[in-house]
Amino acid sequence: MNLFLAINVIRYSSIFFIFGVLVAMFFYPGGNIHDPNQLGYSFTSNFLSDLGGYESHSGEVNFLSSTFFALSLSVFALAGIAFLSIPLIFDDDKINYYFSLFGAILFFIGAIFFAAVGFTPFDLYFEEHVFFAKNSFRLMIPASFFILVALIRSKISKYYLYIISLFLVSTILYVIYLNVGGNPIENKDDLIPNVIAQKLIVFVSMICIFLVTFAFSEKLKQKQLI
Repeated sequence: MNLFLAINVIRYSSIFFIFGVLVAMFFYPGGNIHDPNQLGYSFTSNFLSDLGGYESHSGEVNFLSSTFFALSLSVFALAGIAFLSIPLIFDDDKINYYFSLFGAILFFIGAIFFAAVGFTPFDLYFEEHVFFAKNSFRLMIPASFFILVALIRSKISKYYLYIISLFLVSTILYVIYLNVGGNPIENKDDLIPNVIAQKLIVFVSMICIFLVTFAFSEKLKQKQLI
């Protein structure tokens, strides 16, 4: 894959994901895990996974919302595939190449897991859904760490290093929260904190992934000037 094309696929897949999820929210019929009478989608009471259910929590068929949700996740899987080309940007340094290769492979697997969330509706395949959702974030921790090391050793602008560091730290904090936070299914009071935490990590991740592609562009330009 052409490296400029790969970078753009990663860049715009993250933007399309956000757009697709917002459209899915618009079409969501209503209800949350504790209130089937809720009208429409709530940013503080509905998980993103609610968008992908076969039925909404109100009991209505969730066709349009789940379709856009699955489409958004499928397009983001393209970013995972494109990421496999990124190590070629770092092949002017053997150590950087292998760091970026490890990171790219883990990012690819994480993106595929993330896409699988859209095809394992929580109301039909709960265990599989939770498995893919949790492990997609866990895989992003070593993936972003390896990419960060490659970028640090490549002397990329500090601005981009701060961005991927934010991605790494926020993902670590979210994974920790998943293990120590309350259970929103069992306790209604834990619903809002869990929902907000999930939305923050997803949207921060997408924005960081979008911005980090400019670091890849900078590295590619450096390489071409050598």
